[in-house]
Parts: sequence; C-alpha cells; structure tokens
Amino acid sequence: MNAFPHVPPEGRPRRRPSRRTVLATLASSAATALPLLSAAPAGASPERDDLLYVGTWGQGEVHAVRFDPADGTMTPLGAVAQVSANWVTAHPSLPVLYVAGAEQGGFVRVFRIDDASGALREIGEVETQPVPAGSGGLSFIGLTPDADALLIADFAAGAAATAPVGADGLLGAVTSRVQDTGSGPDPRQSGPHPHHVVVTPHRRSALVADFGADRVFVHGYDRATHRLSTAAPDGPAAYATAPGSGPRRLAFHPNGQTVYLLNELTADLQALHWDTARGRLTNRQTLSTNAPGHTGATSAAELAVSCDGRHVYTSNRGENTLVVFSVNPGSGLLTEVQRVPCGGVTPWSFALHPGGRWLFVANEASGTVNLFRVAQGSGHLTDTGTSVAVPFPDCITFRVRVSTPDSTRF
Repeated sequence: MNAFPHVPPEGRPRRRPSRRTVLATLASSAATALPLLSAAPAGASPERDDLLYVGTWGQGEVHAVRFDPADGTMTPLGAVAQVSANWVTAHPSLPVLYVAGAEQGGFVRVFRIDDASGALREIGEVETQPVPAGSGGLSFIGLTPDADALLIADFAAGAAATAPVGADGLLGAVTSRVQDTGSGPDPRQSGPHPHHVVVTPHRRSALVADFGADRVFVHGYDRATHRLSTAAPDGPAAYATAPGSGPRRLAFHPNGQTVYLLNELTADLQALHWDTARGRLTNRQTLSTNAPGHTGATSAAELAVSCDGRHVYTSNRGENTLVVFSVNPGSGLLTEVQRVPCGGVTPWSFALHPGGRWLFVANEASGTVNLFRVAQGSGHLTDTGTSVAVPFPDCITFRVRVSTPDSTRF
C-alpha cells in the first residue's frame, strides 16, 4: 500500500480531470501520434547522456530518464528510489540528488547517483521540522548559487529553512529557520504556506514566496553561515500581493534588478523591481497567463527565465498550456509571444535543460514527461511529440555530464 496518498500539500483532496478531459487534451496537443516511450538509438552510450530525475506526487518514488541532448532521445529507466518525493534537485557538479518528502517531519534525503546506471543510493537524511507539522510536508528545495547551502520551503509548517552542504554534497543539520505569518481569503490560505525560496544575486537577502500569506517575505541571508534572519525588529519586510493570489514561484532576471513572481490562484505573472540597497520589491507590471475569455479553473504553476534573459516561461494548469514571454532588454518588462498546449494534462512543473535547447514538462494528471524544443532566437517552443510515462510527475532535475560535444551546453 502506498504510504503517501495522493493528497495536495494543503491537505485537501484535489479534483482530478475526468478521463474524457485527459484524452481530449492529449488528442488536441500537437504531434502526439508518436509512441509514448522513445527507445534509445543503436549505439547510444550512457556515458554520453544526461540523467533526468523526476519526483512523483503522492507515489513514493523517484524515476530516472536517460537523455541524449544531441538528438532529443529519452529512455526511461523506471523507479530508482522508493521515497516520498515532493521535490527533487541535483547538485550542479557532484553526483548527488536531494529529495524533499511529503510526510510530517519535513525530511530531506540525500542520494548518491550512479552515472552509469542512474541508480540511487541513500547516504543521508535531515529532518527540518523541530515539531512535526500537519500534512503536505515540504514544497520546494533548491541550492544556493554557490551550492553551499540548501534552501527549504516548508509548506506544512509555514516556515523557510536552510541547511549547509558539505564538500561531499552531504547536508548538515538545519542552520536556520524563519516562521512566516499571515493568511488569505481562499480556503487553502488558512495560514502561511511558503512555496519557494531564492537567494538574491548579491547573496545578502532571501525571498520567500508564501502561497498562504499572499506575501513575498524578504529575509536577511548570511553567506558565511547560511543563516536566514528577519530583516527588521518587528519581522521581515514583505511585498504584498492581491488578496487570494497565492504566490508560488520567483525567478531573477540575469540583470539582478528584476524578479518575476508567478501567482498560482490568480494565474498572473508580475515583473517586480528589486531594490538591493533597501531590500524592497515594487510592482512594475502584471500580466495574466490565462487566455482572453478564459473560464473555468485558474491555476498557474511553474516559472523560469532563459539563461540569456531574453525569455520567461510559465505553465498554466487551468488551461494546460505553456506561455512564453519576451523580455525587454532595457526595462525587463514582458510581452506575451506564444501560447502552446503542454502536451498533456496539469503541467505541474517544467525544467529548462542547461544547454538551452530543450524544455521538459511534468504533466502530472496525464502521467507523462513531455519534451519541447526551444528555438534559440525566438525562444518559441515546439512539441517534439516525444514523451515518457512517469506516474504523477511533479518536478524534474538534471544530472548533466561534464564533458560533451554539444556546443550549446555551458
């Protein structure tokens, strides 16, 4: 029996789309006539390929996929760990994978990656909640730009935390923990629920997008000790979103002065100015990710900025679409340039490949990871028709090979 039932972080069963809806969405997506699983070409070498690790919502598994970025081939390796996996992230240089769990206690587990086979071996575990809190566990983990600390969003407990990362990739005990406060008008916003944590480019502050409080909290961050702290005696500074918006994701533009905020419940995208000296956020632009005339469920999910800063990508779960925006190089403001079907149902998250040529979508309700090609000039997405089956995929991370003939890789 599955130890972690399919229940959303807020603890309420989430309505799933009907079988008819799933099939209709798949049928309407471009180029879905290709086989679901793509076999590796003859002569493919695992040493040449990257590894994708995929968390599974409520299934207690991590899946692996081998990917050849030269020709866009995906080969599923199946489940490689039996562990609750709300979120996964890989170390940028070490063969180490971090997995955030859904169970009470806020567990983060550390795995050693076998590059040849994709297999995982657990080598460590950290409990982030001093007192186990509610259902849902952790909603996000991510490494600092220096990869020397792990940033943790504890949805259930309403807190953000940090844990140091050693030279071997192992985690130390939790170094700091800051508690959010507040609530919103939606039934899912009865208390604070952090959904994302990022360190600012100058490494002196950390931003926490809190879904439940309708706030982006601004905390101090000590780069030497990896500690979060409140920025004022009466609590952290904060940027207030509209009531019931549900802040979910943050992403900085390479210019370091613009940060994009995606709100889940209102499905809108905001371009915010980050004032480094004052530690404040101000809104400069708000755009909807819904199509004109949208009706029905409203839910945005994922956000990413291209490495060159020319494009911003979002996913819309209410419409099963990916929305692409171009970035004005002078102002950082956005213009919508493309809206495409996500290739499945409920695009819970997506990930841009480090080489910049590919985007992978975790379509949670339809149980597929779908591959899109990214046009290098326009940033437009093209559904390749290639996908692999993964049960309820919720997030994707990469273990990228060090040496590669792919000239587009960093």
